[in-house]
Amino acid sequence: MTAAATDTPGRPSPEPAYRVLLIEDDPADALLVEELLEDTGLRFELTTRTTLAEARTELAARAIDCILLDLHLPDMSGTETVTAVRELAPHTAVIVLTGLSETQAGAEAMAAGAQDYLVKGKVEADLLDRTLRYAVYRSQTERVAAEAQKARLHAEENIRLERGLLPQPLLSTSAVTVTTRYLPGAERALLGGDFLDVVESKDGLLHAVVGDVSGHGPDAAALGVCLRIAWRSLVLGNHRGPDLLNLMERILIAERGSQPLFATCTLLTVDPNAATATLHLAGHHEPLLTTLQGTSELTAAHGMALGIAPEVGIWPATEVSLPASGALTLYTDGLTEGHNGEKGERLGVEGLLALIRDLPPSDPAAHVDHLIDQTQALNAGRHTDDLAVLRLDWDTAGP
Repeated sequence: MTAAATDTPGRPSPEPAYRVLLIEDDPADALLVEELLEDTGLRFELTTRTTLAEARTELAARAIDCILLDLHLPDMSGTETVTAVRELAPHTAVIVLTGLSETQAGAEAMAAGAQDYLVKGKVEADLLDRTLRYAVYRSQTERVAAEAQKARLHAEENIRLERGLLPQPLLSTSAVTVTTRYLPGAERALLGGDFLDVVESKDGLLHAVVGDVSGHGPDAAALGVCLRIAWRSLVLGNHRGPDLLNLMERILIAERGSQPLFATCTLLTVDPNAATATLHLAGHHEPLLTTLQGTSELTAAHGMALGIAPEVGIWPATEVSLPASGALTLYTDGLTEGHNGEKGERLGVEGLLALIRDLPPSDPAAHVDHLIDQTQALNAGRHTDDLAVLRLDWDTAGP
């Protein structure tokens, strides 16, 4: 039975109607509860169900603000009823209705998760009014607190992943400026599987990596963290080129378990003395080279992504000469796979280079930020993917 919401005369701004579910198999008690609700002056919508099974269907169909629960139902009785209802509606206020002889039932019901209890035959309209209001307020407060705690845990997990995916560059040289950016593909999402890092080895070589684990979410992010840490450790242990990629692939296979995850990456080694850069591409695209003449995509040999064909292990090297001043930009495909405005086409590398040509001169950090802003504006949220950018700038030309 459903009672229409009632308005109290003289109230200038009537509060929203409370959606009340009464689970009671005694028609006389159900009628008494309805009359008491009407006497409170509260605005309410009352639905009555006689069994827990019927209540389960009702709770699945719509939101309820407060449940008035009799402890003795045809299909369940005692505090187990409270437990069952709380499992069905964990964020809904529950007020238990007990009999006069059940002196301990109310306290046990609250211990089982009910917000409050009322004794049948001793309930007046004012008491029901206060109890229902407080129970609903308390359940709403608990829900807000639970959501806040979930948000805090989410933020803490993101911070831990950021620390693993976005480390501080390990450099002793001041001749190279490092700029990094990382944006998750979805708002409030965990960082995905993109990763980047820069370290300088004892021999003065500068090493950089940008990679992308397939998929999104915590599993991809955890694997990205693992590969990033493995890369830094292996580089500092003097592993290079195909040997380094082979070890990273073995680690990926061991860590991914039964999930069909793979990873692409670009390895870059810069020799400042020789003014050269050596590239190894594992299923990843080429970096961009910026000189005084402009920005273009480097031409480099390609190898297989990590984890696709574990026994192949062919990653050819490409060596390029570097100008006295310039920049190398490594990035993941989140920068190029978005839409190119209203045309319905993907931006692609050509579209990215066109954006770079139109950008005004600026420092590296501002340049990267402007470029990301432009790509996101063109995409307008239609394609969601993680985005990582690593830019290295140098100037050894002198005054």
